[in-house]
Amino acid sequence: MRLALYTGIILAGGYTCLTPALAADPTGDWRVADGVANIRVAQCNGSMWGAVSWEKQPGGRDENNPDASKKNRATLGMATLIDMKKKPGVDQWEGQVYNAKDGQLYSATITPAGSDQLEIKGCVMGFLCGGETWTRVGPPIPLSTANAMAKGAPKSAGAAPKAQGTTTAQGTTGATVPPPPPAAAPKAAGATKPGQKGAADPVGDICLLPEIAGFTH
Repeated sequence: MRLALYTGIILAGGYTCLTPALAADPTGDWRVADGVANIRVAQCNGSMWGAVSWEKQPGGRDENNPDASKKNRATLGMATLIDMKKKPGVDQWEGQVYNAKDGQLYSATITPAGSDQLEIKGCVMGFLCGGETWTRVGPPIPLSTANAMAKGAPKSAGAAPKAQGTTTAQGTTGATVPPPPPAAAPKAAGATKPGQKGAADPVGDICLLPEIAGFTH
């Protein structure tokens, strides 16, 4: 099965709106309704973004994209939820969703339903709306360190001052160099957390993906 409906947007059929939980967090990894992929949602530069973080059948390509230059791009790491802004007074974000089935962008909202479900709804020209529920498979993701740097977060304290030389009968010596700390023990296999790029997580922090990091408003 080609990975064609990562976004879960079905532009027909009913959609039940559930009351969102207060202070819900839409970040984390979510399994789409048909189980073919996970979408990682994170806050990047003040907006929510989502990208494919896992594929049931690896090696998917964006072959339905009308842009010929993108037809061969990998679907792993591809942005699906785009620049979604929080709506005032409610736990809901609105922006655009990329539907890999037809290579088109649609208006969309995401709404957390409790802590373990995410409702996604997309519409064509304001009508023919449909959607589905995604299930949480990864914990919420802290704000990207890249975003913290971009927003002028205070830098860590500078290096400790060098030790002063010591006086001996032969004169003043240089600073004593402490021995290097022992090497850290290797991480256990599978210890990579969502948002940390590694063998167990090839996507890592989606805010650093070129498609998202290079987005201009």
